[in-house]
Amino acid sequence: MISVIVPIYNVEKYLRRALDSILSQTYKDWEAILVDDGSTDGSSLIAEEYARNDNRFKVIHKTNGGQSDARNAGMQHINGEYLLFLDSDDFLHPQLMELCIEAIQRDNSDIVAFTYDRRYRTIGLILHFLRLGDPTPHYKYYKHPPYIVTDNIFDYATEYSHPREIDRRWAIKHCQVWRCMYKTSAVIGIPFIKGIIYEDFPWWSEVLLHIRRCTILNLPLYFYYPNPKSDILSAKHAYKIESLRQSIEAAQRIYASAPEWKRKAWESNFLVPFENKLREKN
Repeated sequence: MISVIVPIYNVEKYLRRALDSILSQTYKDWEAILVDDGSTDGSSLIAEEYARNDNRFKVIHKTNGGQSDARNAGMQHINGEYLLFLDSDDFLHPQLMELCIEAIQRDNSDIVAFTYDRRYRTIGLILHFLRLGDPTPHYKYYKHPPYIVTDNIFDYATEYSHPREIDRRWAIKHCQVWRCMYKTSAVIGIPFIKGIIYEDFPWWSEVLLHIRRCTILNLPLYFYYPNPKSDILSAKHAYKIESLRQSIEAAQRIYASAPEWKRKAWESNFLVPFENKLREKN
Protein backbone atom coordinates (compact mmCIF):
# COMPACT_ATOMS: atom_id res chain seq x y z
CA MET A 1 0.00 0.00 0.00
CA ILE A 2 2.81 2.45 0.88
CA SER A 3 6.00 3.21 -1.02
CA VAL A 4 8.85 5.04 0.72
CA ILE A 5 11.54 6.74 -1.36
CA VAL A 6 14.90 7.11 0.40
CA PRO A 7 17.62 9.01 -1.52
CA ILE A 8 21.06 7.93 -0.29
CA TYR A 9 24.42 9.63 -0.68
CA ASN A 10 27.35 9.06 1.70
CA VAL A 11 25.26 8.65 4.85
CA GLU A 12 26.67 5.43 6.29
CA LYS A 13 26.72 7.02 9.77
CA TYR A 14 22.94 7.55 9.75
CA LEU A 15 21.48 5.10 7.24
CA ARG A 16 20.82 2.16 9.55
CA ARG A 17 18.80 4.39 11.87
CA ALA A 18 16.65 5.57 8.95
CA LEU A 19 16.04 2.06 7.60
CA ASP A 20 15.42 0.62 11.07
CA SER A 21 12.70 3.24 11.55
CA ILE A 22 10.96 1.80 8.47
CA LEU A 23 11.33 -1.74 9.78
CA SER A 24 9.90 -0.63 13.14
CA GLN A 25 6.63 0.63 11.65
CA THR A 26 3.49 -0.78 13.25
CA TYR A 27 1.99 -0.88 9.73
CA LYS A 28 3.66 -3.57 7.64
CA ASP A 29 2.35 -3.29 4.04
CA TRP A 30 5.13 -1.14 2.58
CA GLU A 31 8.05 -1.13 0.18
CA ALA A 32 11.14 1.05 0.51
CA ILE A 33 12.92 2.25 -2.63
CA LEU A 34 16.54 2.91 -1.65
CA VAL A 35 18.17 5.09 -4.30
CA ASP A 36 21.95 4.95 -3.99
CA ASP A 37 23.00 8.17 -5.71
CA GLY A 38 26.61 7.18 -6.42
CA SER A 39 27.75 6.88 -2.79
CA THR A 40 31.50 6.49 -2.25
CA ASP A 41 31.33 5.33 1.38
CA GLY A 42 29.65 2.21 2.80
CA SER A 43 26.08 3.39 2.21
CA SER A 44 25.43 1.18 -0.83
CA LEU A 45 26.61 -1.93 1.05
CA ILE A 46 24.27 -1.13 3.94
CA ALA A 47 21.35 -0.68 1.53
CA GLU A 48 22.10 -4.03 -0.13
CA GLU A 49 22.31 -5.71 3.28
CA TYR A 50 18.80 -4.56 4.19
CA ALA A 51 17.48 -5.67 0.80
CA ARG A 52 18.97 -9.16 1.29
CA ASN A 53 17.36 -9.48 4.71
CA ASP A 54 13.92 -8.12 3.76
CA ASN A 55 12.54 -8.13 0.21
CA ARG A 56 10.42 -5.06 0.95
CA PHE A 57 13.64 -3.06 0.51
CA LYS A 58 14.60 -2.47 -3.13
CA VAL A 59 17.91 -0.86 -4.11
CA ILE A 60 18.58 1.29 -7.17
CA HIS A 61 22.17 2.23 -7.95
CA LYS A 62 22.84 5.27 -10.14
CA THR A 63 25.55 7.81 -10.86
CA ASN A 64 25.50 10.87 -8.65
CA GLY A 65 22.90 13.41 -9.74
CA GLY A 66 21.76 15.01 -6.50
CA GLN A 67 18.74 14.53 -4.28
CA SER A 68 16.18 15.69 -6.86
CA ASP A 69 17.51 13.25 -9.44
CA ALA A 70 17.49 10.44 -6.86
CA ARG A 71 13.87 11.12 -5.92
CA ASN A 72 12.86 11.23 -9.59
CA ALA A 73 14.57 7.87 -10.12
CA GLY A 74 12.78 6.40 -7.12
CA MET A 75 9.39 7.54 -8.40
CA GLN A 76 9.92 5.44 -11.53
CA HIS A 77 9.86 2.27 -9.43
CA ILE A 78 7.10 2.71 -6.86
CA ASN A 79 4.16 0.30 -6.65
CA GLY A 80 2.33 1.70 -3.64
CA GLU A 81 -1.03 3.43 -3.69
CA TYR A 82 0.45 5.97 -1.27
CA LEU A 83 3.86 7.61 -1.13
CA LEU A 84 6.26 8.82 1.57
CA PHE A 85 9.68 10.44 1.36
CA LEU A 86 12.40 9.86 3.95
CA ASP A 87 15.75 11.64 3.89
CA SER A 88 18.42 9.13 4.80
CA ASP A 89 19.80 11.07 7.79
CA ASP A 90 16.31 11.39 9.33
CA PHE A 91 13.93 8.76 10.74
CA LEU A 92 10.24 8.03 11.31
CA HIS A 93 7.96 7.70 14.32
CA PRO A 94 6.94 4.00 14.59
CA GLN A 95 3.25 4.84 14.07
CA LEU A 96 3.65 7.21 11.11
CA MET A 97 2.37 4.77 8.49
CA GLU A 98 -0.38 3.37 10.72
CA LEU A 99 -1.82 6.78 11.55
CA CYS A 100 -1.49 8.19 8.04
CA ILE A 101 -2.99 5.21 6.21
CA GLU A 102 -5.96 5.24 8.60
CA ALA A 103 -6.52 8.96 8.04
CA ILE A 104 -6.06 9.05 4.27
CA GLN A 105 -8.45 6.13 3.72
CA ARG A 106 -10.99 7.27 6.29
CA ASP A 107 -11.23 10.77 4.76
CA ASN A 108 -10.59 9.84 1.12
CA SER A 109 -7.85 12.47 1.09
CA ASP A 110 -5.08 13.09 -1.42
CA ILE A 111 -2.54 13.81 1.30
CA VAL A 112 -2.10 13.57 5.06
CA ALA A 113 0.08 16.28 6.58
CA PHE A 114 1.95 15.93 9.87
CA THR A 115 4.84 17.75 11.49
CA TYR A 116 8.31 16.94 12.77
CA ASP A 117 9.51 16.66 16.36
CA ARG A 118 10.76 20.18 17.04
CA ARG A 119 12.08 19.22 20.47
CA TYR A 120 14.35 16.60 18.95
CA ARG A 121 15.63 19.02 16.30
CA THR A 122 16.33 21.76 18.86
CA ILE A 123 18.14 19.43 21.25
CA GLY A 124 20.10 18.03 18.30
CA LEU A 125 21.31 21.48 17.26
CA ILE A 126 22.40 22.25 20.83
CA LEU A 127 24.26 18.94 21.22
CA HIS A 128 25.93 19.43 17.83
CA PHE A 129 27.13 22.89 18.89
CA LEU A 130 28.51 21.48 22.16
CA ARG A 131 29.89 18.35 20.38
CA LEU A 132 28.07 16.07 22.80
CA GLY A 133 26.65 13.51 20.37
CA ASP A 134 23.09 12.89 19.23
CA PRO A 135 19.84 13.12 21.20
CA THR A 136 17.72 10.08 22.02
CA PRO A 137 14.19 10.21 20.57
CA HIS A 138 11.22 9.78 22.88
CA TYR A 139 8.17 8.21 21.26
CA LYS A 140 4.67 8.96 22.44
CA TYR A 141 2.08 6.50 21.16
CA TYR A 142 -1.30 7.68 19.89
CA LYS A 143 -4.72 5.98 19.85
CA HIS A 144 -7.12 8.73 18.74
CA PRO A 145 -5.06 11.62 17.35
CA PRO A 146 -6.69 15.03 16.73
CA TYR A 147 -7.18 15.96 13.08
CA ILE A 148 -9.04 18.19 10.67
CA VAL A 149 -10.10 17.62 7.05
CA THR A 150 -10.21 20.37 4.45
CA ASP A 151 -11.17 20.63 0.79
CA ASN A 152 -9.08 23.79 0.46
CA ILE A 153 -5.45 23.18 1.37
CA PHE A 154 -4.60 26.83 0.58
CA ASP A 155 -6.37 27.82 3.79
CA TYR A 156 -3.75 25.96 5.82
CA ALA A 157 -0.51 25.74 3.81
CA THR A 158 2.10 28.45 4.33
CA GLU A 159 5.81 29.17 4.11
CA TYR A 160 5.70 31.51 7.10
CA SER A 161 7.22 30.15 10.31
CA HIS A 162 4.68 32.09 12.38
CA PRO A 163 1.52 32.44 10.28
CA ARG A 164 -0.91 35.11 11.47
CA GLU A 165 -4.13 34.09 9.73
CA ILE A 166 -3.81 30.32 10.26
CA ASP A 167 -4.33 28.44 13.50
CA ARG A 168 -0.78 27.24 14.18
CA ARG A 169 -2.00 23.87 15.41
CA TRP A 170 -3.17 23.02 11.89
CA ALA A 171 -0.80 25.05 9.69
CA ILE A 172 1.08 23.01 7.09
CA LYS A 173 4.25 25.02 7.44
CA HIS A 174 7.05 25.00 4.86
CA CYS A 175 7.52 22.93 1.76
CA GLN A 176 9.52 19.91 2.93
CA VAL A 177 8.41 16.93 0.87
CA TRP A 178 8.79 14.52 3.80
CA ARG A 179 6.06 16.12 5.92
CA CYS A 180 3.15 14.42 4.13
CA MET A 181 1.87 11.07 2.91
CA TYR A 182 0.60 11.47 -0.66
CA LYS A 183 -1.84 9.56 -2.79
CA THR A 184 0.53 8.40 -5.52
CA SER A 185 -1.86 9.29 -8.34
CA ALA A 186 -1.88 12.94 -7.19
CA VAL A 187 1.88 13.49 -7.44
CA ILE A 188 3.40 10.83 -9.70
CA GLY A 189 3.66 13.13 -12.73
CA ILE A 190 5.39 15.98 -10.88
CA PRO A 191 9.20 15.84 -11.18
CA PHE A 192 11.80 17.50 -8.97
CA ILE A 193 14.12 20.02 -10.63
CA LYS A 194 17.57 18.51 -10.94
CA GLY A 195 20.70 20.38 -9.90
CA ILE A 196 19.38 22.73 -7.23
CA ILE A 197 18.62 22.76 -3.53
CA TYR A 198 15.29 24.24 -2.38
CA GLU A 199 13.80 21.89 -4.98
CA ASP A 200 10.99 21.29 -2.48
CA PHE A 201 9.54 24.75 -3.19
CA PRO A 202 8.47 24.39 -6.85
CA TRP A 203 7.54 20.72 -6.35
CA TRP A 204 5.28 21.44 -3.38
CA SER A 205 3.85 24.52 -5.12
CA GLU A 206 2.71 22.32 -8.01
CA VAL A 207 1.43 19.59 -5.69
CA LEU A 208 -0.88 22.13 -4.04
CA LEU A 209 -2.72 22.55 -7.34
CA HIS A 210 -3.53 18.82 -7.47
CA ILE A 211 -4.85 18.36 -3.92
CA ARG A 212 -8.59 17.88 -3.69
CA ARG A 213 -8.82 16.99 -0.01
CA CYS A 214 -6.28 17.09 2.80
CA THR A 215 -6.18 15.62 6.28
CA ILE A 216 -3.99 17.41 8.83
CA LEU A 217 -2.65 15.57 11.87
CA ASN A 218 -1.23 17.80 14.58
CA LEU A 219 1.37 15.17 15.45
CA PRO A 220 5.22 15.11 15.40
CA LEU A 221 5.71 11.93 13.37
CA TYR A 222 9.03 12.75 11.67
CA PHE A 223 12.46 13.21 13.22
CA TYR A 224 14.57 15.73 11.33
CA TYR A 225 18.28 15.34 12.03
CA PRO A 226 20.42 18.51 11.60
CA ASN A 227 23.22 16.85 9.63
CA PRO A 228 25.92 19.50 9.03
CA LYS A 229 26.97 17.69 5.83
CA SER A 230 23.50 17.73 4.27
CA ASP A 231 22.99 19.60 1.00
CA ILE A 232 21.11 22.50 2.57
CA LEU A 233 23.51 23.03 5.50
CA SER A 234 26.77 22.53 3.63
CA ALA A 235 25.99 24.39 0.38
CA LYS A 236 27.96 27.48 -0.54
CA HIS A 237 26.26 30.86 -0.23
CA ALA A 238 26.24 31.60 -3.97
CA TYR A 239 24.74 28.20 -4.74
CA LYS A 240 21.95 28.78 -2.21
CA ILE A 241 21.11 32.13 -3.78
CA GLU A 242 21.05 30.71 -7.31
CA SER A 243 18.93 27.75 -6.18
CA LEU A 244 16.45 30.07 -4.49
CA ARG A 245 16.19 32.15 -7.66
CA GLN A 246 15.62 29.10 -9.89
CA SER A 247 13.07 27.66 -7.46
CA ILE A 248 11.08 30.90 -7.42
CA GLU A 249 11.12 31.26 -11.21
CA ALA A 250 10.05 27.65 -11.74
CA ALA A 251 7.14 28.01 -9.33
CA GLN A 252 6.06 31.30 -10.92
CA ARG A 253 5.83 29.56 -14.30
CA ILE A 254 3.63 26.88 -12.75
CA TYR A 255 1.23 29.45 -11.28
CA ALA A 256 1.08 31.67 -14.36
CA SER A 257 -1.86 29.60 -15.62
CA ALA A 258 -3.37 28.68 -12.24
CA PRO A 259 -6.81 29.93 -11.14
CA GLU A 260 -6.51 33.50 -9.91
CA TRP A 261 -7.58 32.79 -6.32
CA LYS A 262 -5.04 29.97 -6.00
CA ARG A 263 -2.30 32.12 -7.52
CA LYS A 264 -3.03 34.97 -5.11
CA ALA A 265 -3.10 32.62 -2.11
CA TRP A 266 0.19 31.06 -3.20
CA GLU A 267 1.84 34.43 -3.82
CA SER A 268 0.81 35.67 -0.38
CA ASN A 269 1.70 32.58 1.65
CA PHE A 270 4.61 31.16 -0.34
CA LEU A 271 6.14 33.50 -2.89
CA VAL A 272 6.52 36.52 -0.60
CA PRO A 273 8.30 34.59 2.21
CA PHE A 274 10.58 32.89 -0.32
CA GLU A 275 11.47 36.19 -1.99
CA ASN A 276 12.23 37.61 1.45
CA LYS A 277 14.57 34.68 2.06
CA LEU A 278 16.33 35.41 -1.26
CA ARG A 279 16.78 39.08 -0.32
CA GLU A 280 18.17 38.12 3.10
CA LYS A 281 20.77 35.82 1.57
CA ASN A 282 21.79 38.49 -0.93
